[in-house]
Amino acid sequence: MRKYDENRGAVSFETAKRAKRSARKTALVAGGAGFLGSHLCKRLLDEGCSVVCVDNFQTGRTANLVELMTGTSFSVIRHDVIQPLKIDGSIDEVYNLACAASPPKYQQDPIHTMQTCVNGTLNLLELARAKGARFFQASTSEVYGDPMVHPQPEEYHGNVNPYGPRSCYDEGKRAAEALCHDFADRFDLTVKVARIFNTYGPQMLADDGRVVSNFIVQALKGDPITIYGSGDQTRSFCYVDDLIEGILRLMRSDDRVTTPVNLGNPVEFTMLQLAELVIGQTGSSSSLVSCALPVDDPRQRRPDISRAKEALDWEPTTMLADGLAKTTAYFADQITHENARLSELA
Repeated sequence: MRKYDENRGAVSFETAKRAKRSARKTALVAGGAGFLGSHLCKRLLDEGCSVVCVDNFQTGRTANLVELMTGTSFSVIRHDVIQPLKIDGSIDEVYNLACAASPPKYQQDPIHTMQTCVNGTLNLLELARAKGARFFQASTSEVYGDPMVHPQPEEYHGNVNPYGPRSCYDEGKRAAEALCHDFADRFDLTVKVARIFNTYGPQMLADDGRVVSNFIVQALKGDPITIYGSGDQTRSFCYVDDLIEGILRLMRSDDRVTTPVNLGNPVEFTMLQLAELVIGQTGSSSSLVSCALPVDDPRQRRPDISRAKEALDWEPTTMLADGLAKTTAYFADQITHENARLSELA
């Protein structure tokens, strides 16, 4: 009768565990402490990846990362990507989400914003090239500017003011796309570019300056809801979970997907419609107050996602009302905790 060797069995089990760890994919997420970046880090960890979060914490928050720090598969590096980045060990995927995305934030230091878009992307592309990693670039619907074509397909080259208050971000992202194209062409680097349209959800900053967070926080506090211009301008709002799914499908898509892909929700709402929906959900008594429209603010914005549907089999599934309910609950909790903290300090 063959004797069972327990020690041999234990060694085999440990060997299998080591093999599994060595096969684990390592992803670097620049901007990983931000709104989108932290959601992406969590999703990658849930998939079994090791994740390296790189952030200068200009707009990213450690609070977004607390629940991710419980395991050994997650690490954080405080670093500004406008400086070259050296990483020991292997990297399989590089995700570049490193740039403030809300106008008030990126306009605070427009030169640094342009450096982040251009120098930061260049440094991360060089890192991906050195590591033989796939590269994801978070571009933006802002590359279309104030569009003359509606909805916006990827073939549209945009209507961007290169000399205005938004140009540091709009033109910076356009330059970043050009760098991505040139690296892919010259160095045979696998590069995926997503043009991300308005996205919302938990972990947005309360003072982010984007319309969804503005409206919800104002409504919850009972403050007047700020409508810029007539309120007839439109946006299309994608819930964050849907967007992260699109990002991952794009990053893992085959080599035939080489051109930028729009990721966003094609259902369009006016600012007045959004304000009415937020007021209805929160039961707020907030009134509407009209302010001047910011310079170069787009009049309409809606993605044509035909390419994403065909190439990625992707489209959003979260209705705006459902996503707003989750986002409102998040901000309500944040306000409650902030009020409690202020009471303790009083």
